[in-house]
Amino acid sequence: MNRLAIFDCDGTLADGAANICAAMDDCFLEAGLAVPPAGATRRIVGLSLPEAMRLLHPTGSDDDHRSLAQRYKQVFQRMRARGMAPDPLFEGMAEAISELDAAGWLLGVATGKSDRGLAICLDHHGLRSRFVTLQTADRHPSKPHPSMIEAAMAEAGAVPATTAMIGDTSYDMAMARAAGVLAIGVAWGYHEPEELTASGAHRISMTPSDIPRLLEEGA
Repeated sequence: MNRLAIFDCDGTLADGAANICAAMDDCFLEAGLAVPPAGATRRIVGLSLPEAMRLLHPTGSDDDHRSLAQRYKQVFQRMRARGMAPDPLFEGMAEAISELDAAGWLLGVATGKSDRGLAICLDHHGLRSRFVTLQTADRHPSKPHPSMIEAAMAEAGAVPATTAMIGDTSYDMAMARAAGVLAIGVAWGYHEPEELTASGAHRISMTPSDIPRLLEEGA
């Protein structure tokens, strides 16, 4: 059975916090709402946009949350058109991906990004060809629902016992547990390691170079 390592994107593969926070600030300002604190915005990274807006604007209605989600997409697209800086990969991540590829692991992504946003990130870093399955918020319920992991396993010919989810948020760890796969939290993202452990992480990776070893150790 194939071995599959599924990565979150923002906060795990790449550091998208600066662009996400800037877009969220403009989104709320345009809607006439108070800008959420940067720490609150960082905490919702990884969720689908309507769910993120529900947390950032809890007094709003479902229609308000859908409207904010659409406005955020428009703001982000304008930022791209103006030439915003691409999200940088975390140091050592490209090397870790190469090591896993060489060791025979199939690689996937499960992210709250859109298809377009994920493609832009992976293409910029020359990584899209490394991943055999790409799951995004365009086709799935928000994390921590296990739908993205289940679809990734089906596409890659893997099963829970041979699959791991690598992510930086409690949503990633809860999603991994719901799917019955190995949950590896990363210490360089947007939720603290203690929260990842409390949310079900089997292992915590302190640097990207730790990931291949932790995957081989399993649960």
